[in-house]
Amino acid sequence: LVRMQFLQILSRKPGSLEVLFQIPFCQKQFPYTCLSTSACVYSRKKKGNSYEQVDQEKYKNLVHSVTSYKTSTQTPETILEEDNLLYGPPAKHRPPIKTGTKTPRNWVPLINPSKRILPVSNDSNVPMKIGLQRAKMPSVTRILQQTLSPQQAFYLERWKQKKIEELGKEGFEEYTKNLFLQGELFHSALESIFLSEETAARDQGEDDVVAGYLSSVERILEDISEVKALESGVHHEALQYLGLVDCVAKYRGQLCVIDWKTSEKPKPFLQNTYDNPLQVAAYIGAINHDANYDFQVRCGLIVVAYKDGSPAHPHFMDPDLCSQYWNKWLLRLEEYMDKN
Repeated sequence: LVRMQFLQILSRKPGSLEVLFQIPFCQKQFPYTCLSTSACVYSRKKKGNSYEQVDQEKYKNLVHSVTSYKTSTQTPETILEEDNLLYGPPAKHRPPIKTGTKTPRNWVPLINPSKRILPVSNDSNVPMKIGLQRAKMPSVTRILQQTLSPQQAFYLERWKQKKIEELGKEGFEEYTKNLFLQGELFHSALESIFLSEETAARDQGEDDVVAGYLSSVERILEDISEVKALESGVHHEALQYLGLVDCVAKYRGQLCVIDWKTSEKPKPFLQNTYDNPLQVAAYIGAINHDANYDFQVRCGLIVVAYKDGSPAHPHFMDPDLCSQYWNKWLLRLEEYMDKN
């Protein structure tokens, strides 16, 4: 390629090739066959430019519009004006405060240092079932519902509106009613299983809506032992809130507050369960500060069961994770108290 370019340069000057390719020079530098080939290549007539044959007048306006274009006439100011015209002015709000950087004003430990642990009684194999007190204290569920973040409230409302569009208002009410009913039947079936009424519960579940849920949690039930409480009311004496605990039992040897959840969509990660970890932490703290319970809990477990019978997802919360969610719960509790 270098030789070809060199020849091309020299060919532009008259007589330069004649001087260069004298016989002695050619014998030393270029073989005869190379000379003849090069001469053949450069003796060809140069092709004309195909663009010169295009009708310039015909495409004059098109060429001018393309070559004269440089950038959009829009500016950030004009885009903002269009957005304001179409959607109205943007809502001014303060960015949400990250709970990790904020500490509760009234911090109470998750584990009660002053609670006495009584010796194990003879009838300890019977799970506790304390009725929920109807005192003037807010429930854990109520507190979490009234302290949803704007983002959580937005997604919840969007889901609700989509369901109403799909099912209609009456259909949506029936849909939510069935969801609550399925949850209640599922909890009742689990309670029967833990109270050694396993056969009756499974026979009943084969023909109703809870059959898939029971099949979903079948493998997890094998890891649960020493049930201490079922559907039992708890209240935090110092912080003044109450709740209803699904289950307190050992999961793979660790005493846990267990929360049974049903879902139509898979929830393979703990963050998919939204505020459920805060709910579990709130129940743990309440049990540890409730004089009705002669034990303390350090761990939690959220079990998400599926109607189609696919394997449930267990989300175990170790003591460190429970402490993190306990602090977040205290912040939500303070927010609720400030509002009310």
